[in-house]
Parts: sequence; C-alpha cells; structure tokens
Amino acid sequence: MDSETAGGLATDVLAALSETVVTDRAFLETTLTGVLARGHILLEDVPGTGKTLTARSFAQVLGLEFSRVQFTPDLLPADITGSSIYNEARGEFEFAPGPVFANVVLADEINRAPPKTQAALLEAMGERQVTVDGQTHDLPEPFVVIATQNPVEQEGTFGLPEAQRDRFIVKTSIGYPDADGERLLLDRRAERTARMPAVDPVLAGEQVPEWQQTPEQVSVDPRIRDYIVELGRQTRTDDRVEVGVSPRGTQRLFEAARAAATLDGRDYVVPDDVKRLAVPVFGHRLVLAADANLRQTTPEAVVADVLDRVAVPAVDTRGVS
Repeated sequence: MDSETAGGLATDVLAALSETVVTDRAFLETTLTGVLARGHILLEDVPGTGKTLTARSFAQVLGLEFSRVQFTPDLLPADITGSSIYNEARGEFEFAPGPVFANVVLADEINRAPPKTQAALLEAMGERQVTVDGQTHDLPEPFVVIATQNPVEQEGTFGLPEAQRDRFIVKTSIGYPDADGERLLLDRRAERTARMPAVDPVLAGEQVPEWQQTPEQVSVDPRIRDYIVELGRQTRTDDRVEVGVSPRGTQRLFEAARAAATLDGRDYVVPDDVKRLAVPVFGHRLVLAADANLRQTTPEAVVADVLDRVAVPAVDTRGVS
C-alpha cells in the first residue's frame, strides 16, 4: 500500500470517527497517528469526556476485535492476561486467555490499579505476547492498548511507573467539547431511544497490518533525523528535568512523524510533523526534578521550551532514507 492510498484511508477513518466522537480533529489525528505507528495510546482526562467511546469507536472503524478491562485496586494480573485452569476431563491444565487477547484493548482507568497489576501489561505492550506459568502466548495482530487515566491528583489513583509510561507512543487528552459539541451531546441524550450514531468499518481487520506497514516506506531527511535526536538530548540537559527522554522515546518520535506523514498522504517527513508530535510523544516520558514540581512546571512546558531553542532544519525537498 502506498502513502497516498494509506492517507486516503486515514481521511475516511477520521471522517467516520467524527460522526460519533464529539471532539476536535487534532485529538483524533494524534490518536490515529499512534495506532498507525503500531503504538499504544494513553488518554488522560477527567471522567465523562468520552474516552471509552473513543477507544470503542476506533476498534469499530478499523474492523477489529475490542476488549475492555476496568482497572480497580483489587484487580489481579491474571484478570488481564488469563490463567491456567484444570480440565478434569483431560486431566491437565489448559490456558484460558484473558481480555488482553483482543486487537484493541481498553485499559480503563489504568492508574486506579496498583503498580503490580499495571505491570501485567508491560510484556504485552512491549513484546506483544504474555507469559503465564512459563508458557508464552502470542497476542493477536494487530494489537493496540488504549489506556485511560484520570488526572493523578484525583483520589484513589496510582502514578504509572516510568517503564509503563514509556510503552505508550503518545499521551493526549480529549478535552471538553465546545458549546456546539456539548449541545449535540444533549440532543443525543434527549433522543436516546432513537438509534445512536454508529461507526461503520472503513477497513477490514485483516487490512490493518498492511496499512500499519505503510509508514516504513516514508523517507526522513538526515537533517530531520538529527533534529529528532537533538530534541531528545536537550530534554536530558534541562535543569528542570531529572530523567529525560530515553533513546526509545526518540525512536518513537521518529515513528510517529512517519505515521503523521502517511496520514497526510506523503511519503516523506517534514519538520512540522516532528514539532506537532513532540509534546504528545515526549511529555509523559519526562520525570521532573523536585523543585520544578514545586514551581508547578509541567513536562509539556519543558518540551515546548526545547522546541523553541532547537533550530528547525531547512528541508525544502523530499528527504532521503
């Protein structure tokens, strides 16, 4: 599949999602970029903004199997991955897959479960497999985790471990709808006995892996590659940062930029692709120093400052791989 075809499919996907999810297009584009880059997405927002609907709608429009896991303080790792159950008829243990065995897994309110349970997703997100009782089981292809979390200052939440946050290619927020969007929600509520807007599949599920391979054909000019590396390195030297972006993080920005180009139907990356995605890709990976937290500095503000002080490369023609 070429970039132009993949970009046309992305446009159709976004149009279908816009019919159901009341939000701005930039949010949908960022989330779709993460999916196209074969990454996982972290959505942070207060309850009631449509995070669950977003995840379910993405699965429907891509023709993929959907599973939802409600994270709670008493959730166990086996409740996610599955467990071995004794079959009396056969006289042996059999593996019973957990809800993680789906194409799109909604980890709802992930930061309401303790770190041990959150860690059950680490192998799944990193290796696309789970190991139970010494046996490794492959997860379906494609496999995408869309996790939602409430703001960390809310009661009953646990901070995600750094290793867990690093597994998400982007972190974004759906935000509150504008006045027209909120009015539309009221109109839907008033007529809820009528059929609610449904998302028709734009792709068949088996087409998604081929679609996700398209960004691999996108070229990135060496100057843009240097730009990505310098952005990552600058986060590590900032006085407000205790732990900067890891090499994995710079790779994820590279992958996300190629996916963003594909969404636009291009087979080359431009600097604006990198600039637009730097905050969603880098922000959640930073660990701020204690004094920065006291001054109420945010990771997003640090990334924005880094973008301001790193020179943008002048790239006038298509990059070469």
